[in-house]
Amino acid sequence: MIFLTALPLFWIMISASRGGHWGAWMPSSISAFEGTCVSIPCRFDFPDELRPAVVHGVWYFNSPYPKNYPPVVFKSRTQVVHESFQGRSRLLGALGLRNCTLLLSNLSPELGGKYYFRGDLGGYNQYTFSEHSVLDIINTPNIMVPPEVVAGTEVEVSCMVPDNCPEMHPELSWLGHEGLGEPAVLGRLREDEGTWVQVSLLHFVPTREANGYRLGCQASFPNTTLQFEGYASLDVKYPPVIVEMNSSVEAIEGSHVSLLCGADSNPPPLLTWMRDGTVLREAVTESLSLELDEVTPAEDGVYACLAENAYGQDNRTVGLSVMYAPWKPTVNGTVVAVEGETVSILCSTQSNPDPILTIFKEKQILATVIYESELQLELPAIMPEDDGEYWCVAENRYGQRATAFNLSVEFAPVILLESHCAAARDTVQCLCVVKANPEPSVAFELPSRNVTVNETEREFVYSERSGLLLTSILTLRGQAQAPPRVICSSHNLYGTKSLELPFQGAHRLMWAKIGPVGAVVAFAILIAIVCYITQTRRKKNVTESASFPAGDDPPVLFSSDFRISGVPEKYESRELSTLE
Repeated sequence: MIFLTALPLFWIMISASRGGHWGAWMPSSISAFEGTCVSIPCRFDFPDELRPAVVHGVWYFNSPYPKNYPPVVFKSRTQVVHESFQGRSRLLGALGLRNCTLLLSNLSPELGGKYYFRGDLGGYNQYTFSEHSVLDIINTPNIMVPPEVVAGTEVEVSCMVPDNCPEMHPELSWLGHEGLGEPAVLGRLREDEGTWVQVSLLHFVPTREANGYRLGCQASFPNTTLQFEGYASLDVKYPPVIVEMNSSVEAIEGSHVSLLCGADSNPPPLLTWMRDGTVLREAVTESLSLELDEVTPAEDGVYACLAENAYGQDNRTVGLSVMYAPWKPTVNGTVVAVEGETVSILCSTQSNPDPILTIFKEKQILATVIYESELQLELPAIMPEDDGEYWCVAENRYGQRATAFNLSVEFAPVILLESHCAAARDTVQCLCVVKANPEPSVAFELPSRNVTVNETEREFVYSERSGLLLTSILTLRGQAQAPPRVICSSHNLYGTKSLELPFQGAHRLMWAKIGPVGAVVAFAILIAIVCYITQTRRKKNVTESASFPAGDDPPVLFSSDFRISGVPEKYESRELSTLE
């Protein structure tokens, strides 16, 4: 607190503005002990041109307006006052000098309230000032303890009492300060509004044991029986200290465990039970237990009790060991790899005691460790054959757990040897079987007709994927000349593969040598001989088309003089090149 020993602000203001206008200056609030007196300092001003012969004044209680008939505290013209102020009020200032200071004696609680001054210069030159002073009648000293008292940090406690009675001045003494320090009396000090106080200071360094200590201050007036006492309890803040905690605990899965934590602090601490950074229970209290019913393997570990408040924290830990079977293994590692890369897979688990870990594929053991919680599997130069499902198994005497995981190997397309074309009568079907990961695109090229048909053209190509295999079928119907060359091309992000599809049987050779006319003659001559063979091939064609819905033809593609199923007649004569 800052006290001003210079002239109060309102004295400076009145000096600077004298002769300007109507105005008054007095402390907005003032206090005094019951049974003593109080001097309310007051200055006022009025325009110089009025030049009154005599200046009078009136003090009112609780209202500034005469029409409300407020109690008159003092009146210079008649000396007639309200009964409550008879013998208690007099003017200390000289009104002619614009000093309206008021003295009230023998104070009692009913005199507490607002006091207004009215200047009377005669005739209509009367003015009630809105400025007023609030009087507070007290009977206890004011002990000022800092809003925060922290253990180990020096603190200043002050006792302050009003000293606004010019006839009686208080003396201060401390009560119950033994062991805290010696007081320092500052004496009578002026406040910033022109009021006066007596102040005594007490400096000391509190400890946590001083929390709740009752400190008192006494104000006495010499040569009277007046004594006033006030007390304040020290609220010493200090950080928590954990004073109660379990030692390490061992338990069997399914048993009950109780962990207890107690701490001393001010304010009371927030106690928190935690495990691996996870809050299990917390409360603002001095003691907190954590009850674990039917403990499970997941509850094995280190538990921490954290006690904290705004002034610090303390923590302690307790270990809980639970005997249990392995947890379900977790697999962290590469699950998608490119052909030729080295794959590293880590399988880990937790158990008590440590387990035996094994990784296998299709019942073949690939790696194993004994009494370890982690197992590393290294697969150098991975191949497509390594794609598939793997298992990691963990076991100890309390049980066994296993986890399956898939390894996906990505590689460029490979066109399998079973890819081929087959012709029967006027129909040619070409089968292209591709193995790849990720799924490739497939296109059929007919170089002699400058046509490329991809798998997205569903009316010509049928495709089906199973695992890593993609099977695509191109069907040509209405063949009137030699079967065309067909090249199957497959592509994914790892590369492109092309293969000219071979024809099964001698059909292509015959078409090439004798041409369409000779073939007709040859077939007419040999029809009796090959009738059985032709009928057999018809049955084969039916079997190959069995994957399509009954009554529906598979998608077909015709050359320029072929008819395309499902196309209106006006488009039947279009060239094959228009399908590019």
